[in-house]
Amino acid sequence: MSPEQLLQHHDQGRLWGQPPGVVGGPDTAAAYQTALAVRQLRQQRGEIPRGYKIGFTNRTLWQRYGVSGPMWGTVWDTGLAFAQAQAPGDAQGHLDLAHTCQPRLEPEIVFGMKATPVADASLQQLFEAIDWIAPGFEVVQSHALDWKFSATDTMVDGGLHARLLVGQKLPLQSLAADAQALHRWLAQARVTLLQNGQAVEQGSGAHVLDSPLNALHHFLAELRQCPGAADLRAGDVVTTGTWTDAWPVLPGQQWRADFSAPLGSIVAQMR
Repeated sequence: MSPEQLLQHHDQGRLWGQPPGVVGGPDTAAAYQTALAVRQLRQQRGEIPRGYKIGFTNRTLWQRYGVSGPMWGTVWDTGLAFAQAQAPGDAQGHLDLAHTCQPRLEPEIVFGMKATPVADASLQQLFEAIDWIAPGFEVVQSHALDWKFSATDTMVDGGLHARLLVGQKLPLQSLAADAQALHRWLAQARVTLLQNGQAVEQGSGAHVLDSPLNALHHFLAELRQCPGAADLRAGDVVTTGTWTDAWPVLPGQQWRADFSAPLGSIVAQMR
């Protein structure tokens, strides 16, 4: 399937109609080059990359989805929103499901960058390039029927990314003085996910490659090994992977994620 055809399916929220592995092909490097070609098409029509999403960082889900490691995709201005503060540690917003394909919701931690990390950045050097941290909701999607895909399918499918809602931002230094302290704190943090006021699942930051900071560090190395991929830069947002399973969503539902203090809560109304 050509980049132009992939973009058409994305725009129309339409299933591919191909068995797993056919669209993505056998080669990871080639799959990412196809994804970059789709990215270029989106930029040519005026969309603006606003950062990245990291997927499949939650090892507890690898067997369920038939994958063995993380992947990544682009976050776009057309799918990025910021929730409005209702009270300290509590923010609300909405997520538009129009033209998504088999959408599911994931509670995640989002980082905001203040600088491009140095070459071969250590965990501490990466920490020093981060501006803020926030709770978030990512809507993911799959154009493969019933979420049955190969790893390369997910790469050409834009990293399965559809929407991102970012909650209240906390300055990184308000949470931890250095990278190891942040890593330890995030690994111990927890989230409760609620649908229409009813708790459906709990998760932990340790599920995400041992911590979201570790996930970001792993992603940075992978990104820089991909020919033609744009590096992280000041102002980028990076969402680091779900703390729970990805839950199917429908218009009209309300979802809430309560993270350990002081991360707070984020509420999303589905439209």
